[in-house]
Amino acid sequence: MLIPTAKVAAMSRRLSPPFRADHVGSLLRPREVLQARADREAGRISPKQLRAVEDKAIRQAVKMQEDAGLQAVTDGEMRRKSWHMDFLYRLGGVEKADTKVTVQFHGEAGDIPYAAEGLRITAPLGLPETIFGEDFAYLKSVAKAVPKLTIPSPSMIHRRGGKIFDNSPYKGVDELFADVAKVYAEEIERLGQMGLTYLQMDDTTFATLCDPDQRQGLSKAGDDGEHMHLKYIALVNGALARKPASMAVCTHSCRGNFRSSWIASGGYDFLAEALFNELKVDGFFLEYDDERSGSFAPLRFLPKGKMVVLGLVTTKKGELESKDDLKRRIDQAAKYAPLEQLCLSPQCGFSSTLEGNDLSIAEQAAKLRLVAETAREVWG
Repeated sequence: MLIPTAKVAAMSRRLSPPFRADHVGSLLRPREVLQARADREAGRISPKQLRAVEDKAIRQAVKMQEDAGLQAVTDGEMRRKSWHMDFLYRLGGVEKADTKVTVQFHGEAGDIPYAAEGLRITAPLGLPETIFGEDFAYLKSVAKAVPKLTIPSPSMIHRRGGKIFDNSPYKGVDELFADVAKVYAEEIERLGQMGLTYLQMDDTTFATLCDPDQRQGLSKAGDDGEHMHLKYIALVNGALARKPASMAVCTHSCRGNFRSSWIASGGYDFLAEALFNELKVDGFFLEYDDERSGSFAPLRFLPKGKMVVLGLVTTKKGELESKDDLKRRIDQAAKYAPLEQLCLSPQCGFSSTLEGNDLSIAEQAAKLRLVAETAREVWG
């Protein structure tokens, strides 16, 4: 792709998120972190000792991201077992469910069943602490680049809850969502007071609802699969009601990410117009690493003032993409949305759970360098 020099010059370096070269957040856990977590679970080390190991890994991860040329860095979610449940279990009124929910993932090597932990809501929701507040404070203290925090979208309490209304104080989705929005709004306000300027809400509800089978399954479970995305949009908007003006918020739409496998397929056509125009966020991280994601045509609904981060670099395998191929795909996307409203990233995190995807830490770093180098060549 050859972009006229004048056009590149007109697109100045972005000073607010999302950035031209960005990434979703989670990083492969080093062997030392995995061993320390196992030692902690076995009672061989203390929480303080575990945290010291995690601190070191986070410092190394931040340096790796900064060396790659990224303007924003995360802590790699090093302290988490799961990208979402570690957050949800810390909400007041939420407890682990006695039973697990079996989720069927699909990969190139075949299907992988995953026993996902569920949750129960045993009391009205509350916020007894600023969740991940201490973790963000540490990240901020060691980062030269913009520190970015990732949390699960508020809709995840619905899609990961199993039978959440059994013995619950809530009688239905609308009543539950009203309290979820209030609790999230308070959490986001508190994080803003701590100096957070870049928040990402990770979400599997929107992208999986692009799959007709997923919508049908939701309807069979008693919800309206064809319109549930509108309730989720309203929920996320409610969660942003007290967002500081200084905070940029993006959402990452994911089709599932576990050991290089996925849950759902389907392009963004089903919900793009509503999602891009009604969700009150600054940017959308979208998976576009293979044919399961559909075409770029839904990008035509992107309004002025919002950004799309194209997830063109896969985190599911270590093989490095060609810069020329990435540039061609960016060029294709720019036929539907202005180039100045586009950015580049990997399609998902590298390690949504402790297990991580099937690539090495060195390959992970090479992927992030590729994103940064390609972005510089495309946008200047």
